[in-house]
Amino acid sequence: MNVDRVQNIEVSDSDHVCSVSHVKWMDNFIRPLIHNPKRLFGKYVNSGMTVLDVGCGGGFASLGLARLVGNNGKVVSADLQQGMLEIAKKRAEKAGLSNIMEFHVCESHKVGVSGDFDFALAFYMLHETPNYEAFLREIYSILKSGGVFFVADPKLHVSKDYFEETMGKAEEIGFKIAERPKVLLSRAVVLEKP
Repeated sequence: MNVDRVQNIEVSDSDHVCSVSHVKWMDNFIRPLIHNPKRLFGKYVNSGMTVLDVGCGGGFASLGLARLVGNNGKVVSADLQQGMLEIAKKRAEKAGLSNIMEFHVCESHKVGVSGDFDFALAFYMLHETPNYEAFLREIYSILKSGGVFFVADPKLHVSKDYFEETMGKAEEIGFKIAERPKVLLSRAVVLEKP
């Protein structure tokens, strides 16, 4: 799919995007204990892989993914808000992981990265996407064959019906549901690109 042909939808409702000010209480030192990246993603991410963390926020998952891919891998941390990326970048520098991580500012209507990714993550952000079908198509287009897309959304914000509708659209696009992992307080699915 040509990413440039994705419908241009502006993010005008700021209520749909988690603000930078929420990072301190939502994405702090406790978060990796509750949603441990090694436990959640270690089954799918190995040394040397190229990984995309979309909606990376303050970087809790990106840092964990960087540890999993190691020095021979790469993690692209992408977010709509420059302020989120600045926090994630500072955390990467402090953790000694800057050499593994790249930071990318998304556009309002697309992620806007290119490449062949082994693994992509949308952790607590798919429900913030103004056009989830276009988003799913874009992720599908940049994943390698056999690549994995891990999606988790908060039960508090996302109904079971809405989540299942979204996963149905993912299957129409070509993804296969590989697994439904248990993620605390979340609706989660692992999608695979055949």
